[in-house]
Amino acid sequence: MHLDTTAVYADLPLTLSEAGTGRPVLILHGGGGPATVAGLARHLSRTAHTITPVHPGWDGTRRPAWLTGIDDLALTYLHLLHDRGLHDVLVVGSSLGGWTAAEMAVRDTAGIITGLVLIDAVGVHVDTEPITDFFALDPRGVAEHSWHDPDRYHLDPAAVPGDELSRRQANAATMRVLAGDPYMHDPKLLRRLGRVEVPALLLWGESDRIVTPAYGAAYADAFPEGRLEVIPRAGHLPQIEQPEATHAAIETRLRRTTPRSVDAGSPVQEQVQNQVQGQVPEQVPESGGTGAAGPAPR
Repeated sequence: MHLDTTAVYADLPLTLSEAGTGRPVLILHGGGGPATVAGLARHLSRTAHTITPVHPGWDGTRRPAWLTGIDDLALTYLHLLHDRGLHDVLVVGSSLGGWTAAEMAVRDTAGIITGLVLIDAVGVHVDTEPITDFFALDPRGVAEHSWHDPDRYHLDPAAVPGDELSRRQANAATMRVLAGDPYMHDPKLLRRLGRVEVPALLLWGESDRIVTPAYGAAYADAFPEGRLEVIPRAGHLPQIEQPEATHAAIETRLRRTTPRSVDAGSPVQEQVQNQVQGQVPEQVPESGGTGAAGPAPR
């Protein structure tokens, strides 16, 4: 797997892992960092060209002061795909990464994205089942809400090396800046999804208590071509607890999604070129935030 750094904006270097050949697949991790999708990326790279960025601010990477929301992250990744001349892209996102994928899709006027897979995504709000406040949970609570088998995955903070604990706390602090207010959702996103004209697969662990399967149903109902698939004996990260079932579902979508190629020089491609050239990130002060000490499963 090739590790690279590329600058989407002058003040924003992105760290990327790339591997494989074939259809491009952008894989977006959640709050737990790139390790939570590393196995998935390795598997999909057997048959596809996988691109797995580290979100700015995670794992010690730089986050510029203007990058304060998931919309900023979504536009950054759309511009990355455009700059590389990619099309027929499948975007796979886990938790916070799933929210980012959905925000990318509602902004993708060029048709670069031709398929979505959202895995236990945050990003919307279901009145009857509010998203669990991750920042209020202790490490045992995080495990209980995140995993089908919490005893297997719970880590006592006392047993975690200091540098690893610091990494997790910094990741959680970045997550609070990007998604803390409003908490883990965009109030406008759900109604906007009706304009997304690409197939969307919603993969959900049946035991997820961070965002329950009701959120998968809400997403599936909002997308014109949405379909929910619940994975048994899995929680918030089914790609880790039930990798075979998760991989099989994504591979089926990878084969079935209908391409919508965008030719260079076409009116829609020129429209996006103009948008990219005309958009300059606004410089705003960086917000503060404190992180949780326990493992971040997103």
